Amino acid sequence: MATRRDERTQESRRLLVAAAAELFAEKGYRQTSFVDIADKAGISRGSIPWHFGNKLGLLEAVIDDQLQAVLTRFGAPADDPLGQVVDFIQVPATRLFITLLAEAVEVGSPIREHYARLHAALRQGVRARIPAEALPPGVTPEAFTVALVGTIIGVHAQWRIAPEAVDLEAVHTAIRALLPAGLA
Repeated sequence: MATRRDERTQESRRLLVAAAAELFAEKGYRQTSFVDIADKAGISRGSIPWHFGNKLGLLEAVIDDQLQAVLTRFGAPADDPLGQVVDFIQVPATRLFITLLAEAVEVGSPIREHYARLHAALRQGVRARIPAEALPPGVTPEAFTVALVGTIIGVHAQWRIAPEAVDLEAVHTAIRALLPAGLA
């Protein structure tokens, strides 16, 4: 049975992860400080290293939390599994993933390895929804998954930058029209 102290500890951890996720999405990893996170969470900044060791430990917790939320959301059976994947464009966590991408592609980035794990998990989640028999000859499920995830990331980035210029319903229709018949 969890004690009151255990409950407070878990709540502090949850608040810190939520605050960091929001700030990393808004400002990026490097531009977000412990003070920013602590202020947003309403918790002492000394709690961050106590819970996570360091900023990278906090980033890992944020990515794990957000990825788990996405996989849970998209893990449920759906009448339209591919529509579920395309709908990922509008998931709030996608903004975090896109913001971190800009930092992760830099050579020597401290978040590159974490981001590579994130992409691998996203590809795995999407791949699970793609029946190999629906793909055209010569197109592997792995290659198709990389192309689809890349499309979704690119559309999301465009939508975030200029939402008035991106009609998500029309994009959804276009993606479906371009898909092999067994997937659309």
